[in-house]
Amino acid sequence: QVQLVESGGGLVQAGDSLTLTCVASGLTFRTHAMAWFRQAPGKQRDLVARITSGGTAQYADSMEGRFTISRDNSKNMVYLQMNNLKPDDTGVYYCAAGLWGWSYWGQGTQVSVSS
Repeated sequence: QVQLVESGGGLVQAGDSLTLTCVASGLTFRTHAMAWFRQAPGKQRDLVARITSGGTAQYADSMEGRFTISRDNSKNMVYLQMNNLKPDDTGVYYCAAGLWGWSYWGQGTQVSVSS
């Protein structure tokens, strides 16, 4: 059974930093692409960043330069370092994994950024 468990969310002020962590189990982690998605209140779930099995990262335009996605295949973990957070970054952040498309999802972790 595949499980993705996110942690690291919280309430912060604008300009602060947070690091989200996702621990994966039940899958061959090193072969899967990983991603972080965000769902703001009342909005659809959008891609924030993704990283291939080989370590190539891509970002949504509004996050590039502020967010960094990374992975540690030895620990089955993927991270999202978020700097200079803005109130618009508020939402539930989900970890996802997949070979072709996003087959597996975590339960999400809440990030709230106050102005």
